[in-house]
Amino acid sequence: MEHPTHTLDNPPADQPVDAPALWRRFAPDLPAERVVWSEVVPGGGHWSWRLSRGTALRFVALDARANVSLVLYAAHNLLERYNMPDSLKAQHTAHYRAGHVLMSDMGRALASFTLDTLGWHDPLGALLDTPTMEAKYGVHRYEAHRNGMHRSGRDGLLIETGKHGLTVRDQIAPVNLFSRVVVDGEGRFVFDTERPVRGAQVELRMDLDVVVALSTAPHPLDPRPGYAPGKVGVAAWRCGPAPADDPCRRFRPETARALHNSDVFALS
Repeated sequence: MEHPTHTLDNPPADQPVDAPALWRRFAPDLPAERVVWSEVVPGGGHWSWRLSRGTALRFVALDARANVSLVLYAAHNLLERYNMPDSLKAQHTAHYRAGHVLMSDMGRALASFTLDTLGWHDPLGALLDTPTMEAKYGVHRYEAHRNGMHRSGRDGLLIETGKHGLTVRDQIAPVNLFSRVVVDGEGRFVFDTERPVRGAQVELRMDLDVVVALSTAPHPLDPRPGYAPGKVGVAAWRCGPAPADDPCRRFRPETARALHNSDVFALS
């Protein structure tokens, strides 16, 4: 029996298949020849990737209530992952901005903030869990609401990290991009609802091979009514490893040391 011949030509190896250039809508300044892929993640969505050292992720807030809860794990050993206490303590800060690095518990830089138009991203506000979400916004499950369901940040990250063999005991404190949380005179966390977020951009350069997972569910401290998280544009592009004169190396001695530790590991 003869089988029909496949007559469609395969695209050249340097051209992506079924990869629309979504990045042109929200980050048109990126060098086209270096862009690997791009996505628009809807509010309340979740995603994960395995990324190589020298790849950057550009995040763009496409709505006023955008929030990205992001976690990082070292691809060579998922037991090495982003460590919030070490990162904040070493860099003498309670928030992130351009120049900061996200450190693992091995003292290595997993990723660096190379671009930031806001100047403040929250590392302390944690994740929106399902009981809190349902108490604030009501119950909207898939069985009744389909794509209009509500999904918490915790569940979204559990789904994504589970794809890489991780479980609930591997869940770590996230970085909440685009969100600002301050401390009031009574020592309580207060979410900043006044800061304009739509159109803001932040970029993370991967300083090791990493697994990145994110959720675009609302920030747990956001007091605004209604489940209305914003969508976020994400583009991956090849920026290369941190150069010798990288601003993150000059930001603080601790950031320089963390990047050096990653360089040594990558070259060993």
